[in-house]
Amino acid sequence: MQQPQKNIAEPFSAYQLLVIALLALLQFTIVLDFMVLAPLGDYLMKSLSMTPKGFGLVVSSYAFSAGASGILAAGFADKFDRKKLLLFFYTGFIIGTLCCALATNYEMLLGARIVTGLFGGVIGAISMTIVTDVFEVHQRGRVMGIVQMGFAASQVLGIPIGLYFANIWGWHSSFLMIVVLAILIAIAILIKVKPIDKHLAIQSDKNPFLHLWHAVSNRSYQTGFIATAFMSVGGFMLMPFGSAYLINNINITEEQLPLVFMFTGLASIVVMPLIGKLSDKTDKFWVFTGGSLLAIALILVYTNLTPVPLWQVIVINVVLFMGVMSRIIPATTLTMSVPDLKDRGAFMSVNASLQQVAGGIAALCAGLIVTQKTKSSPLEHYDILGIVVSVLILLCIFLVYRVSVMVKKKAA
Repeated sequence: MQQPQKNIAEPFSAYQLLVIALLALLQFTIVLDFMVLAPLGDYLMKSLSMTPKGFGLVVSSYAFSAGASGILAAGFADKFDRKKLLLFFYTGFIIGTLCCALATNYEMLLGARIVTGLFGGVIGAISMTIVTDVFEVHQRGRVMGIVQMGFAASQVLGIPIGLYFANIWGWHSSFLMIVVLAILIAIAILIKVKPIDKHLAIQSDKNPFLHLWHAVSNRSYQTGFIATAFMSVGGFMLMPFGSAYLINNINITEEQLPLVFMFTGLASIVVMPLIGKLSDKTDKFWVFTGGSLLAIALILVYTNLTPVPLWQVIVINVVLFMGVMSRIIPATTLTMSVPDLKDRGAFMSVNASLQQVAGGIAALCAGLIVTQKTKSSPLEHYDILGIVVSVLILLCIFLVYRVSVMVKKKAA
């Protein structure tokens, strides 16, 4: 039965607003930790003598370790207070990011990214589970629109500041910035957030491995898993080489690079809450489809660019990320509605795990497709990468349609 229209605009309580703010800040640090690798890619490839293939391995190592930890944590995800689980993994994420800051060679950085992924990859799943537990279904689109603003804020504030620090003190300082901010957020969560443990009262699986099996063997859940896995592929294929492409192919300078990310992020901050509201008021699948088609059009333009003025690069990036965000918010909101309360933690953990593994494979494939003759020569075959990503986005539209149909039947 559909919710009355008045519920759509139901205001958040003061505590709900606090939870939203803390989850958005937490998401900001997690996304920034991944996103900052892309603009730092050119620095890292040159200072640590990495090839595109080696850099692709650094990116994918996080994804693969995150995928492994997601599967291992899934059976236990519904056995503990969500708040305690969140703080445990967030502490590990902070330690891993600190190791990245202290890395002095390629091998150390690779190991640090594996540690960071083991803990950081599960945090997004726990956050989504908390959103589903604390907020009603007619509120979740708006919540996700705000929480996912961490993605945009990382570009407006995090990446430009990180690049600014990198230009002055070296790339290590960018990771130190994330560590300091994450410690402050962890303290706020510890003090302000209430226990989130209603799911503990309805658990039927005593064995965590049996609980995991019940989650992965559920046919409805499998549909959600597959759709989400394909959602991450495009980002993992294109973003890791974004800065190297802009600098070496489009002739954007290292000083101009922060401006591209900043303006893109500013536009996303404006657009994302609007997409969240639209997702609550209309059919989420059609919002997703519109964003997907827009993303495909801009990806094909972006990956075939020749050197153009800075303002044109900014405009193309802004519209491209509008399309990307119009996919992420409605698709995530749909997927969150798939599992039952007793399985949410396990479902979200497995979901995040498969998403990370698929992304890791995508990053490795991208590193095999894209080549570079010297450290400063243009990237080659980036246009082929754009075609591959576009085809995968079309496939993803079909998969998300299946999830949409399933969620509507469940709601009815």
